[in-house]
Amino acid sequence: MAKIIKSKDIEICRQLWKDKKTVLVGGCFDLFHFGHLKFLQQARKKGQFLIVFLESDRFIKEKKRKIPVHNQKERAEVLSAMNFIDLIVLLKYLKNENQYFQLVKRIKPSVIAVTAGDFFLKNKQNQAVKINARLEVVTPLIKKFSSSKIINYETVSSD
Repeated sequence: MAKIIKSKDIEICRQLWKDKKTVLVGGCFDLFHFGHLKFLQQARKKGQFLIVFLESDRFIKEKKRKIPVHNQKERAEVLSAMNFIDLIVLLKYLKNENQYFQLVKRIKPSVIAVTAGDFFLKNKQNQAVKINARLEVVTPLIKKFSSSKIINYETVSSD
């Protein structure tokens, strides 16, 4: 079975995690960096099966007001190379929290993992309560690492 799926194919893949403690994370993961790696590794330690909800290019453009460096398919391929990630779900553009919740209900994870200071923390906490899951902060926000900082990084010439 493929490691990268579309959200419409969640039911087809349910057998993969049916009897496992499942951890769900979400994000863009554009310009993958050390902070992303630590977050995903720590999330995986909270269960037996790690599922990543990967945001659409449109989400990055409209909600984050940024132009993605890599398209969703490219970002998914980078993530799929990591052996501790079990499944990547390509999200279409979701307009509201109810649409996210409908997908979370279909996965029904044991844990929803987040970084400290997650912008959507309240929504994810509400989702966790509704499906009887735990919300776990697995890493602090490491301000040193961000895709924006990488994009804006300038090297200093040492003449």
